[in-house]
Amino acid sequence: MTEIKDFINNQVEPLQSNDFIVDVQNIFLDFEYTHFPIIENDVFIGSIGRDEAEMYTSTDSINEHKYGLHRFFVREKMNWFDIFEEFSKNHTNILPILDEKNQYLGFYELDDVLHFLNETTFIKENGGIIVIEKNTNDFTFSQITQIIESNDAKILGLFISYSDSETTQITVKITLSNFNEIIQTFRRYNYTILSEHQEDSYLNSLKERSDYLDKYLSI
Repeated sequence: MTEIKDFINNQVEPLQSNDFIVDVQNIFLDFEYTHFPIIENDVFIGSIGRDEAEMYTSTDSINEHKYGLHRFFVREKMNWFDIFEEFSKNHTNILPILDEKNQYLGFYELDDVLHFLNETTFIKENGGIIVIEKNTNDFTFSQITQIIESNDAKILGLFISYSDSETTQITVKITLSNFNEIIQTFRRYNYTILSEHQEDSYLNSLKERSDYLDKYLSI
């Protein structure tokens, strides 16, 4: 089974703080990285950004620009979801990886993490997506699980896709069995169904009545 740590890249060596800006510029010519890690005595001290490197004088030492390094990184044992979040939060396509002593281990590339995500059950397995909403204080994951499993379906993945003090939206991927029954059960438990589904008999019935009324009024 593939794990996220299998995608650690340590084939491209980080630059040293006493290297020169021209070395950074050459890296960015060879690779489409937005940032590149810098170390000092095997300890990560930050990443230099492509935009900054293009503005610096090529003969400068990286040491002269340490104040402008970006400090984001991930830990060796972080899960894939937190890693993906760090990519998004820092607008980068490369994330340095450190151990608990801040020793540099390598980096993740965004394309590799997206590849890993595509291999997860949530993406890879066939199923249907339901987006539901309920008051933030009223929903529980145990209730959502019970509703789905009581209708003889299985959860392939779920996560909170939006939340504030009043409402929370949950995206759930499930096996396709008894899809309509699951939708109706969520409604009975006062969940709002935000996603549209051809299997939704309640909405289909409303649409049929609306179409009938439109025809009647046009007579």
